[in-house]
Amino acid sequence: MSEHFAFYFDRIVLTHFCLQALLQTHDVVAEEIYAEDLNNHRLSQLELAADSLSLDAQSEEFLDNESNQDESMMEVTRVRLVQFQKNSDEPMGITLKMSDEHRCLVARILVGGMIHRQGTLHVGDEIKEINGLNVTAHSIESLQKLLRDARGSITFKIVPSYRNAAPSCEIYVKCLFDYEPDNDELIPCSQAGLTFHIGDILQITCKDDHNWWQAKRTSSSAYTVTDERGINASPITSVSHSGPSAGLIPSPELQEWRTANVAIQNAKEATLIANCGVFSRKKKNYKDKYLAKHNAVFDQLDLVTYEEVIHLPAFLRKTLVLLGAHGVGRRHIKNTLITSQPNSFAYPIPHTTRLPRKDEENGKNYYFVTHEEMMRDIANNEYLEYGTHENAMYGTKLETIRNIHRQGLIAILDVEPQALKVLRTAEFAPFIVFIAAPDLSQMKDLKGINR
Repeated sequence: MSEHFAFYFDRIVLTHFCLQALLQTHDVVAEEIYAEDLNNHRLSQLELAADSLSLDAQSEEFLDNESNQDESMMEVTRVRLVQFQKNSDEPMGITLKMSDEHRCLVARILVGGMIHRQGTLHVGDEIKEINGLNVTAHSIESLQKLLRDARGSITFKIVPSYRNAAPSCEIYVKCLFDYEPDNDELIPCSQAGLTFHIGDILQITCKDDHNWWQAKRTSSSAYTVTDERGINASPITSVSHSGPSAGLIPSPELQEWRTANVAIQNAKEATLIANCGVFSRKKKNYKDKYLAKHNAVFDQLDLVTYEEVIHLPAFLRKTLVLLGAHGVGRRHIKNTLITSQPNSFAYPIPHTTRLPRKDEENGKNYYFVTHEEMMRDIANNEYLEYGTHENAMYGTKLETIRNIHRQGLIAILDVEPQALKVLRTAEFAPFIVFIAAPDLSQMKDLKGINR
C-alpha cells in the first residue's frame, strides 16, 4: 500500500505545476545567492560518492538517470515566473523585440517606469509566456498592445539574461528641433516616445541604444543653463523632473541620418524639376561673406540636433551680441550703450585694406592693413567675419575683441548669425539678444511720427 501511495505521490503531487514553480523559484534564488558554495558542495558529494560507493550495473543506471535529471533541472531552473499588478493606465515602460532565432526579448526598459521601479525584468530577458499565452506565435505589435491593455495580475514566464546593470547616465541637453513620436515611422513604440520642441531642456537617462535614447523632460527655476564650453544655452532656471518615467527620443546619429536623407531626397526632386524645364537659366554666383576655406571648418556643424548643457549660476558676460534684421535698430542700440556707459561697453574697431582718408588715424576708426596681411590672417582663422565693399576688404578681428575683454569691458558686436559658431565659447561668453522687428501697426505709428 505504501509503495502505491509513494508512486502516486511522485506522479501527481510532485509534478503539479504549482509545486514545480515553487521549487524552481527556490532553486533560482539559491543558485543566485549560493552559487559558488553550491558548486563546491556538489563537487565534494561527487568525490565522496566515487570513493565510498562501488557501483554495480543497477546503480550505474540510477546515476545516469540522476545525471540526466540534474541537467534537465539546470535547464528548468533558468525559467522564472514574474508576477505584478497593473491597475492603471500607466505604461509598463518596456519595449520588446524579436531576435533572429524568433525569441521575444526585452529590448529596453524605460527609466522611472513601472518595470524599472519594480526591478522585475532586465534588458535581454527572454519572454516565453504572458499570462499563459505563448509569445512565439504573436507579433511584437500585438504583444505590446496586450501589455498596454492588460489589467490586474500579469504573469511573465522568462529566461533571465543575468546581464550587468547599465551604468547610470545623467546628461542635460537643449533640443534644437521639434519632435513628435506619433509622426515617426522609425520609433519602436510611439506610446513610449517623448514629445519635445525647440529650446526644451531634457535629461538623458540612458544611451545604451545606438538609435534611441531615453530622456525626461525638465522644468526651469533660477539657474542659467550653459553648455560644456561654458556658454549660455538658454535662460532657464534650476532643473526639476516633470514626470517619473523617461521616454524615447532619436539619438543624434539617427536624427542626422534622417535629416541627411530628407535633404538628399529634396535635392533629387529639385534636380528632376530643373531638368524638366524648357530653358535653362545661368546660375547667378553670389559672393558669400565667408571664404570656402573658412566655411569648411563649420560644415559639420550644420546638422544640429541637441546641445549638451550644464547648470551654472548666473555670471557676468564678456560679450553682448545684437542680432536682428537689417534696419531694425541694432546700430542705434549699440551706439546708445557705448555713449551712455563708456566704462562698461566698447565696440571692436574693424580692420580694412582700403587706404586711410584725410584726418583718419590708424586704430581710431579703422585698423589699416595690406591685402596680403589680411588674407594671411583670414587663412589662419583670425577674423570673426569679413566682407568686400567697393574693392576693399573689411573685417572684425578676434584679437580686437580679446583686447576689450582685457580692459575689463563688455564687447558689443553687431554681427551676422553665422558668427555665433565662433563666439559661442567660454572665451567670449556671449549674451545674445535678438531684436525683433516691430509689427505693422507700430511701423505705421513710426511713419506718422517721422512725417
